Amino acid sequence: MNFSVGIRSIGLSFPSIKRTNDYYKKNFSELVANAEQQNLAKLFSLTGSPTNEFDEEMMPYLSDPFRGTVERWILGTDESALNLQERAAKDALNAAQLTINDIDLMLVASIWPEQVGFGDAAFLAQKLGLQGAAWNLDGTCGVTPVALQTACSLVRTGEYDNVLVVISCCYSRFFDETDTLSWFTGDCAGAFLVGPINGNQGLLGTKAIHTSALANLVSAKLQSDAQGQLQIRMKLNKGANRAIRETAVGFLRTCSEGAMAEAGLSIEDIDFFLFNTSTAWLASFCSRVLGISSTKTFNLYPQIANIGPVITVANLYYAAKLGKIQENDLVFIYGFGAAGVAAASVIRWGNIALGPDPLSTAH
Repeated sequence: MNFSVGIRSIGLSFPSIKRTNDYYKKNFSELVANAEQQNLAKLFSLTGSPTNEFDEEMMPYLSDPFRGTVERWILGTDESALNLQERAAKDALNAAQLTINDIDLMLVASIWPEQVGFGDAAFLAQKLGLQGAAWNLDGTCGVTPVALQTACSLVRTGEYDNVLVVISCCYSRFFDETDTLSWFTGDCAGAFLVGPINGNQGLLGTKAIHTSALANLVSAKLQSDAQGQLQIRMKLNKGANRAIRETAVGFLRTCSEGAMAEAGLSIEDIDFFLFNTSTAWLASFCSRVLGISSTKTFNLYPQIANIGPVITVANLYYAAKLGKIQENDLVFIYGFGAAGVAAASVIRWGNIALGPDPLSTAH
């Protein structure tokens, strides 16, 4: 079937607790003073001279123990990833003026699922009262463009009419506050509704590749908490710093060139670019590699930190909310994740409805 398919609405949900850098300076002053010997500095550091664009864009942040993070939002004791997912999903549905009964498929991607060993799709379907299908996707932090591609493909075939995509990341559950890696991560959930849309709007092209070169970046360790419940802790592995720095340029160029070719467009045709701003310098790095003006992108990282694959959803939401993109603009999105996928998509922006702004609403 040949018709236009794309995003119809977006919902976004942040947790209730905001942590500023002052919190860590006050409560972990010794850790801040010795930050350059800790995990975050080991992940984003440089020995010797810069060797590529990633190194050069990172350089200005190496004097900051927080590596450019200003604020991050984390789960409260009475909150969960499922809470955030449910709120984001309902906001996306309400914005589209649909109910859960209009949804015949839900795709869910979580880093990581609420329960060890199970994806969140069935649990979220139960909370929402979904009667249709629901299953999990896994592409680590690059999953959002792939989830969009999957949803659009399934609608185009006629298998499904309305697909709800829910993406979440709750890093605070996997790092202790005494691990400086927690300083550059946060929690969030986003949702978007995919279905038929007007004219030539919607998804025009996608290029995805595996990121096996980053397969050993981090590892997960299972341990028991004080109550005997299993919990996951993320561990940075040796060589992670080098792997990120050496692969960043290649991943971006391969995905961007492939997505442009499929869409039949060039970089010059794109009105706005949204990158996987998992660090404070990713927007400037990507702009430099692709040779675009800094005015054609923006960077939310200082306010929300690294929220994994939800970065893409948040960037889409706030680009529209702030008027950075308008209907019929050509928009490029890019995401990548360790031991998962790197992916770029080109979309022609439609009349996309937005849920309430979660950062302007007190939880």
